Amino acid sequence: MLKQFLSRLPRKALKGDSGGDSGSPRTTTPRSTSRTGPSGLSGTPRSNGGLSNANNNSNNNHPGQAQQRPSGPKRMSSAVFPASVVAGIEPLVPFKDVPGSEKMNLFVSKVSLCCVTFDFTDPTKNSIEKDVKRQTLLELVEFVSSASMKFSEPAILATCRMCAINLFRVFPPNYRLNSGGGGGENEDDEPTFDPAWPHLQIVYELLLKFVTSSCLDAKVAKKYIDHAFILRLLELFDSDDPRERDCLKTILHRIYGKFMVHRPFIRKSINNIFYKFLFETERHNGVAELLEIFGSIISGFALPLKEEHRIFLWRVLIPLHKPKNLGSYFQQLSYCVTQFIEKEPKLASVVIKGLLKYWPITSSQKEVMFLGELEEILEAVNMVEFQKVMVPLFSRIASSINSSHFQVSERALFFWNNDHIVNLIAHNRQAILPIILPALEKNAHNHWNQAVLNLTLNVRKLFVEMDDQLFLSIHAQYMEEEARQSSEAKKRKEAWERLENAASLQPVTGNTAVLVTPRATKIAC
Repeated sequence: MLKQFLSRLPRKALKGDSGGDSGSPRTTTPRSTSRTGPSGLSGTPRSNGGLSNANNNSNNNHPGQAQQRPSGPKRMSSAVFPASVVAGIEPLVPFKDVPGSEKMNLFVSKVSLCCVTFDFTDPTKNSIEKDVKRQTLLELVEFVSSASMKFSEPAILATCRMCAINLFRVFPPNYRLNSGGGGGENEDDEPTFDPAWPHLQIVYELLLKFVTSSCLDAKVAKKYIDHAFILRLLELFDSDDPRERDCLKTILHRIYGKFMVHRPFIRKSINNIFYKFLFETERHNGVAELLEIFGSIISGFALPLKEEHRIFLWRVLIPLHKPKNLGSYFQQLSYCVTQFIEKEPKLASVVIKGLLKYWPITSSQKEVMFLGELEEILEAVNMVEFQKVMVPLFSRIASSINSSHFQVSERALFFWNNDHIVNLIAHNRQAILPIILPALEKNAHNHWNQAVLNLTLNVRKLFVEMDDQLFLSIHAQYMEEEARQSSEAKKRKEAWERLENAASLQPVTGNTAVLVTPRATKIAC
């Protein structure tokens, strides 16, 4: 069957096809649109068209063969691959069978051959044609990997066009709804895998090797890998297939590295995706991958940092801590933030203030994440920046220490296992101990979890060893404050009891409200 299919392909250049520029991809599909539509560009190919018209043209050139080779159902499989012939080269000829001077023309022919798309939801449909296209794509990948000659401009154009036709697509609405916002609400759900992935993977591999090839002239390629191409590539990051997003991440990173002229545009376009995610949808599958790209970009920023980069930190990275699906991209976000602080330590206080601004109140899981990121930041902070934020910072840590959720309390107490943080605390103990000691005392007397109690006692012991005189002084102040508050609470209770007694002695007249005493309420219950 395959031999019959291959024997139907034209072996000579068609006059109608070779009349234009030999370097640009040409197909016969425009002449077959009356029967099949533009199957050479997009959509599912029809059963007849494309090559059947090409054969009709060849029949006109060879009248003796017209009766012997009628266009019938036997050419059904050939309709998928339009006759795309450049300089008289058959697209299915192996690269090793043509001279070196013709290999680039054969490359354009093979790339043009792959510009037809298929419906992969039905594995039994066009199986032979799919296999031929797959083998052609694998040939192209091997050729690009071992290329030793510069890619011509028509070859660059044909490759970009083929990748655009095969990769750029709009995800259906139900696909987006089922995506769950990139792992936010449906983290336990299985991701949706694209049935066309075995085919798309080869196209992505071809694009990656093409972009990274030393034979690709960036000055020429930037005309075709342009802003529109990059925007369409960024749209694909919303794919629910993690394998596709991983390929896109690598390709976009290589494009950013090779095409310096596009770098500001790529950063701006990624920022716009983040802004839309933050302030409009809070649903996007590729936030983690985009942040991972930015992590490597940040590490290459020159010092001093530009104002554009500072704005990105304050308006994008810090607000990204707010969405409820933070867990799906927290690791990449935390890496970006720490990269900024390593570049410019003065930004540590700005970041800590931002984290305190977006501190989670009702989500214990997010609070544990915030505490972990705070510890990473404090490991890199210097004394000057630490002193700017230590009071509000340790007020929040004290609140976390008293959390009834044992993981939050435990994570906050783990700060004292870090030698650098303990050193910072020791140098500023006069300001920090009065904030932390009340939380430690409340935990020691009231917390229900044994592990938290043990950690609390260890931290308390650490402060005693750090400065026992200061600890005793502040502990005495704490006990006095507790006694005062207890006395005030007792006085308030007595005042309320007097009011209740006085109200109970008043006669009930008309619509006067009746005081129900706590004792009466208990009896009624």
